[in-house]
Amino acid sequence: MEYVTVAGEAWLASASEYPRSMRALWESRPWAPAVLPCGRAFDVVSMPALFGRRVLDELWASGPGCGPVASFRGRTLLFVQPGAAARLRSLLAWEEWARDVPPLLCHGRGDAVTVPPVQRMVNAPDSPGQGPGRWIVAPDSHEPWLPGAAVVLWACVRASRGALAHDPVGAGPVPAV
Repeated sequence: MEYVTVAGEAWLASASEYPRSMRALWESRPWAPAVLPCGRAFDVVSMPALFGRRVLDELWASGPGCGPVASFRGRTLLFVQPGAAARLRSLLAWEEWARDVPPLLCHGRGDAVTVPPVQRMVNAPDSPGQGPGRWIVAPDSHEPWLPGAAVVLWACVRASRGALAHDPVGAGPVPAV
């Protein structure tokens, strides 16, 4: 789903210190992106787009799925539980097998992220990196399921290991050395 439901909009607005003002802004300009603080309703893990796609595939293949996910300026923004960004950052620094995971930007308390518009413009550019971003999985409830640090860590490790088994152009498996 690429559009935000009324319940999803309320959840996003709850991240703001002034939710009613945020909802009023979206009512007058639903196609405008917004900057929301992390740490209250969600944290965000930002990753390169291709790796982000692999992580999403792992989250869905392993069962739990994912909560809201956005694409913005060539990066995948995975919305996670509040507090998960700091924990994930620690886990990635500590675990030796996480060295194959590309650098992730973990946005938690004290950080803010740009979220895509709650409605997409009719003539919005579809090219990656163009326009205000878009929802890959839009918020659709007052309390969307958000993965925790451990779930994201394992998905990242599995995605990086799967990426190492194939060459970058997707021609197939790389022979074992």
